[in-house]
Amino acid sequence: MGQPPARVLLRGGCVYSPEHPSATAMLTVGETVAWIGDEGGAAAHLDEAELVVELDGGLVTPGFVDAHVHLAKTGLALQTLDLSNTVSVADALDRLAEYATRHVGAVLVAHGWDESRWPDPRPFTGAELDRAVGDRVAYVSRVDSHSAVVSSALLDLEPAISGLRGWRGDGGIERDAHHAARGVVDSLWSDPERRQALLLALREAARVGITSVHEVNAPHISPYDDARLISALRRERPLPEVVAYWGALLGGEHADAVGLAGFAGDLCIDGAIGSRTAALHAPYQDADGAGHLYLDDVQVRDHVVWCAERGLQAGFHVIGDRGVDTAVSGLVQAAAKVGTEQMFVARHRLEHVEMPTPSAIALLAALHVVASVQPMFDAAWGAPGELYEKRLGTARSTPMNPFASMRRAGVTLAFGSDSPVTAMGPWAAVRAAVHHHHPAERLTVEAAFEAHTRGGHRARRADDAGTLVSGAAATYAIWEHADRTARDGADRLPALAPSEPLPSCVRTVVAGTTVFDAERQP
Repeated sequence: MGQPPARVLLRGGCVYSPEHPSATAMLTVGETVAWIGDEGGAAAHLDEAELVVELDGGLVTPGFVDAHVHLAKTGLALQTLDLSNTVSVADALDRLAEYATRHVGAVLVAHGWDESRWPDPRPFTGAELDRAVGDRVAYVSRVDSHSAVVSSALLDLEPAISGLRGWRGDGGIERDAHHAARGVVDSLWSDPERRQALLLALREAARVGITSVHEVNAPHISPYDDARLISALRRERPLPEVVAYWGALLGGEHADAVGLAGFAGDLCIDGAIGSRTAALHAPYQDADGAGHLYLDDVQVRDHVVWCAERGLQAGFHVIGDRGVDTAVSGLVQAAAKVGTEQMFVARHRLEHVEMPTPSAIALLAALHVVASVQPMFDAAWGAPGELYEKRLGTARSTPMNPFASMRRAGVTLAFGSDSPVTAMGPWAAVRAAVHHHHPAERLTVEAAFEAHTRGGHRARRADDAGTLVSGAAATYAIWEHADRTARDGADRLPALAPSEPLPSCVRTVVAGTTVFDAERQP
């Protein structure tokens, strides 16, 4: 890789910086922001600049952080059949049948179906999938990635799947059966294919102005070896930063691994609302059962203590109210063992945390636990009549994803996408938090933007990152957007009205090196 220009001057736009609320220009030297100011100051730096970037009224912000991504699955989804906009079982099966006629490869993968939006809200069956794809090995995951339907040919490769917990019969899988099916898919995927998927995902992150992603991998999601492939890719070419987590209890087979931020991420306490696997105190409204608890509070406690003693972050995937209470109970017990101060230093994290009670929120704040949350979940499924209300009823769905309540209590919020569950798109996520379905839980644009920038850095314990000030890393994005009104301070951010187009990324820069440039794209 070539060296970036030593001195870059950006001028003629809006620079979002607490150091200079009306800044229009910025000078970077190597990997560092050297100066931020107005056009008069920019003129004084003009002769020393090796590269001058004319912003033409564009907006410069710190790069976004996506605090919850599955890179390999995202890259795979970008190359395979997306069923998210299908309108019925028949529509999904027709698209699968057409895709099967042109698909080349050892395994046919599709994703994103959501039966709750179909007139007949049922998944297709394995037998129906077989009729659509013939004798192909096929894995077709639900939008939340917590359940799927597989073909008979895939089951033939691993017949034990039908005897595992979570086998629903006739091709439907969740829990252990789902994890085993994913293992089959991973075994059919070559290293070059995995590299290509990881590269596509990181390039997509750069394209939308994301400069850092938290890769929350786990044994049931993708192989640990992805970390080696990611490191190799980032040595070969400019790409966003990757913060690695591994979701295995007490570290699993990789307890002595180096280079991890922690044993956190998708270490699952429960499942998901859509697949009815999130652990609830009361049954689902639209089906029997109250979900599944995969870990108890003692296991949570022991994992947190184990991580805290090693100076690492612990963390868990948790969604349902019973799941959240289990997580909080384990965290409180861990604090009693290692002390509150050590909990503060470790800064453990919970992913999703969609159904916390007020008392749970207070305890998370008291223990400095980060809430890694996904505003697009609310945008997709939180409104009246949508999935959450169908599954849980109005009383339980209305208070979900209480972003404002958590922020008021002092909980650090870190925004992410859970890609490929929802697409990486940080401005869309900021807008979703600003226009939360429940007015009491809406954030200001500034607060939501902070959660998707500084919040992501704080979630990995880098408190000094995520703002553009002198001496900070030259990590930023340049945006074209419709609202160019000259304003100061926080009001320099777009208003993000639902009817307005979202800002479009022009350039993404990580530590002085450009990782995306719209003008150079084919």
